[in-house]
Amino acid sequence: MGRVINTNSPTKIRNSNRRLIAELLTRMGQKQQFDDESKDMAAAMVYALRAIYDTCMTAALAWEKRDYWIKAERFLSQWEWSNTIAANLEDVIREEAWDLLPQLMMELFPHFSDIEVKSLTKKPVEWQGAYQRLLKDEPKTNPY
Repeated sequence: MGRVINTNSPTKIRNSNRRLIAELLTRMGQKQQFDDESKDMAAAMVYALRAIYDTCMTAALAWEKRDYWIKAERFLSQWEWSNTIAANLEDVIREEAWDLLPQLMMELFPHFSDIEVKSLTKKPVEWQGAYQRLLKDEPKTNPY
């Protein structure tokens, strides 16, 4: 029996979610009005930001097992914004405080300025239904 290789590394997952958010920010910026698709996009950002932070936790735990405590702490502190913005965005969605959404989008932009969106590669199926799914989920508390 051969070795099992996981091709979905935390870095690959993190980069895919970063690309998704960058495209969603671009698409939302092009919209003339706020609609149901915008709600789905915002909810998809919550899930993507959570996934980004989870991959960071996975990496940090692996480093901690090897006694790279400082490296793990530095790495987590660099990505803490993703967890914070995910929680804030979830609050905006659950409370339907849509007037606060543009401010959160502006907070996100600097974290994704390194991603150049020349063409939109993500399909709408990636965010469709995310709003209803988020509302059905229990509010996420930070387990870390």
